[in-house]
Amino acid sequence: MLDKPEDKYISILTGDYCRLDDRFTLTGKTIELDLGCGKGSFSTRLAERCPERLIFAADVMIGRLRKLQKRNARAGIANVRPLRVEAAQLVAMIPDRTLTRLHILCPDPWPKERHRAHRLLSSEFVGQLHRVLKPGGHFHFSTDDPAYYEAVRRIVSGSGLFRKQSKLPAELAAISSDFELRWNEQGKTVRHLLWAAR
Repeated sequence: MLDKPEDKYISILTGDYCRLDDRFTLTGKTIELDLGCGKGSFSTRLAERCPERLIFAADVMIGRLRKLQKRNARAGIANVRPLRVEAAQLVAMIPDRTLTRLHILCPDPWPKERHRAHRLLSSEFVGQLHRVLKPGGHFHFSTDDPAYYEAVRRIVSGSGLFRKQSKLPAELAAISSDFELRWNEQGKTVRHLLWAAR
């Protein structure tokens, strides 16, 4: 139920079949998407470092988005737009060549063989990510799961749509997602990949 004060700042797109530019002014803006943002500390810190950019922070869990919105309101951060929506649905709503950077950080790797069909990153989805990125736009991925890391690396490299980048820009390397912080506390290594759209 949407009954919290911060809910009025969260765009509910689940079940909606609009284009993102029907809801937001996208033209002339530098836009980043944190897809599956969790509680959104990565989105918040990115917005602080890049105040001239519009940051979309998307997740399906309303409680996580409420925490993100409360944190940003307390800090006076005005360039983050929380979106409640499923990842594949949101990407389908984004017009071609809209995003400067897209982040998918520590998604569920669905490690069991019988669950792998639930993985977000497939060849088809990578094609959709390429469609929404501007030429030269960055796709930033991270995971603590070595098998998923290799699978995603193969899928993206095999697509021919992206050029692998040697390292993260300084403003990204300095920020960790909530999930990365959790895995690091447990002694797990989170590895990052960055590609530029051809």
